[in-house]
Amino acid sequence: MTSSSGSRLGQANGHEYREKGRTTDMPASTNRDHARPALFDSVLVANRGEIAVRITRTLRAMGIGAIAVYSDADADARHVREADLAVRLGPAPARESYLHIERVVEAALATGAQAVHPGYGFLAENAAFATACQQAGLVFIGPPASAIQTMGDKIGAKLTVQAAGVPVVPGRTQPGMSDQDIREAAAEIGFPVLLKPSAGGGGKGMRLVRAADELPAAIESARREAAAAFGDDTLLVERFVHRPRHIEIQVLADQHGTAVHLGERECSLQRRHQKIIEEAPSPLLSGRGTSELTRQRMGQAAVDAAKAVGYAGAGTVEFIVSSDAPDDFYFMEMNTRLQVEHPVTELITGVDLVEQQVRIAAGERLTVGGSELTARGHAVEARIYAEDPARGFLPTGGRVLALREPEDLVRVDSGLTVGTVVSSDYDPMLAKYVAVGRTREEALRTLRAALGRAVVLGVTTNIPFLRALLADPDVVAGDLDTGLVERKQDQLVGTDLPEDVLVAAGVEKLLLAEPAGGVTDPWELPGGWRLGEPAWSVLRVEAAGHDPVEIRVRGRADRAEIAVGDGTPTVAGGHWADGDLVVTQGGRVRRYARARVGNVLWLGVDGRGWALTESEPLDAAAHEQAGLGGPVTSPMPGTVLVVRASQGDEVSAGQPLVVVEAMKMEHTVSAPVDGVLSEMCVRVGQQVALDEVLAVVVPHEER
Repeated sequence: MTSSSGSRLGQANGHEYREKGRTTDMPASTNRDHARPALFDSVLVANRGEIAVRITRTLRAMGIGAIAVYSDADADARHVREADLAVRLGPAPARESYLHIERVVEAALATGAQAVHPGYGFLAENAAFATACQQAGLVFIGPPASAIQTMGDKIGAKLTVQAAGVPVVPGRTQPGMSDQDIREAAAEIGFPVLLKPSAGGGGKGMRLVRAADELPAAIESARREAAAAFGDDTLLVERFVHRPRHIEIQVLADQHGTAVHLGERECSLQRRHQKIIEEAPSPLLSGRGTSELTRQRMGQAAVDAAKAVGYAGAGTVEFIVSSDAPDDFYFMEMNTRLQVEHPVTELITGVDLVEQQVRIAAGERLTVGGSELTARGHAVEARIYAEDPARGFLPTGGRVLALREPEDLVRVDSGLTVGTVVSSDYDPMLAKYVAVGRTREEALRTLRAALGRAVVLGVTTNIPFLRALLADPDVVAGDLDTGLVERKQDQLVGTDLPEDVLVAAGVEKLLLAEPAGGVTDPWELPGGWRLGEPAWSVLRVEAAGHDPVEIRVRGRADRAEIAVGDGTPTVAGGHWADGDLVVTQGGRVRRYARARVGNVLWLGVDGRGWALTESEPLDAAAHEQAGLGGPVTSPMPGTVLVVRASQGDEVSAGQPLVVVEAMKMEHTVSAPVDGVLSEMCVRVGQQVALDEVLAVVVPHEER
């Protein structure tokens, strides 16, 4: 049958698929010629979101058909809409869709794809997937399975590159270390130490341990998270480098023995061991007397590491460098895939890394990189996440109600459209904004401006935090380390609810109440009308983290009196402009992006967004109870991973009650006060929503 968008729908080999721009009712033939062409006719992109959209962009430019895959949660996602053909994999959980090797391979075969691009995340660094593709006659656009296997095991990777002369972080890396082995190793190395899963990356399961008494809980948590994320709870322990900086080298290697690097990227600005701002080149290696030599040594070490495992394709070798000793660097890991931050390298070198991946996989020889490569300018990338910095960067969710991305200022890699549902099923990264300038200062300035223009309503994001971070004096000066965000988090998180936003909410209420065509009869005034003066109407709104506020309004929307709380009334007016709310107050005109769902009003300006819910204010008794016992709620939408207490238990303030996991992140919910656990409302494996009640604690004095 044909959909309303003109694409074709059907089934083949048990798969539902969507097809655009073709006239046949069935996918392309799955018959394969043993003589493979220099490039491919079609490539299946085994991923979702912004990276699937980005890969499709290059495939289209190369004249290669792009085949998407999707779960039920992504049936109407942007990456599905933009592909030439899309195949349903299964239900929303990743293990039943994007992580299901057999279904992905079957989808490629059913649609006639000649190659598979894994993107990053999901199956990108899965040796079994690379092998399955090869066995099915598909080209895996990535390194050999043997390289993935070696570099995917941090212990094996360290031993391999160390043998090739690459410096590594001091620590203990024996396979299969028990908890006791780890305790002994930590004591031998000296605290602080870093626990790291041997498998996987992205900061999952990583724990910084500052003292011996923290070690048992850290080992337990790290093993559990590593097992959930990678299916392997093996840990290694390393010395924690003081004021560490994270610098990585982009490498390319073909199948004919040539390997080159394309310079470095600095990724030191992180939260929860995951990157949020990346740039190229590194400010640490720029402007120092010995920096060029260090850059050359680091680049050569990266090439040596790649050659040590017979690498082919695009990869990244990550190093850790102390801010206090920048000429010393240590191998951390090799990511055997495209990196999230690859666009900053692309923008200063002019090299399309996805195109290079495709050409290498097709057997072509490298024609880029090496000594002839010249990088120009500076590029900075910001990752847009569905998370709330004010809640410790916990994941958020929701439906995108309004969206404007600053494509006129920066490169935008995004998987978002209006209507996109952001759930806890997948990683919370939504998009990347990448600025380039002649200088670092210019690139930072452009990126800050772009973030200020961005509008994402319906989902709480980290955009305001990113703007504040990019304006931080240490960041502007290039004085970075991986602990900077944690140290300055309180300074960078904006939790205020500006009065002008509340005034705008009052104006919006008046505009909604006005009859179509404006007010012509005084009895129709939305604020009420009486002899002498108009009456006040009261609007009560509440934003997350704030007590309810009363907003009093009277008059017409184009010139109203508005009072916030007990404040003095101010004169403000407003009108609609292409769906936006334009408010004039005190000679200042501000244009707010606006979206409304029922009694929730979203307003956005300067890259910030607020969800204002009409509600009743807390009474005095409720205020008095705030911060005491009662319901213990989930800080994020997710799945209950562990329940540590039972109904009727005596609990102490700070005692862990429940562990909630979302988007590969764990959060422990603790008892707020000493008391009795009167109710445990959830069980292991249960899905919970943001602010859903998990348990109820009754303080001793209330019994």
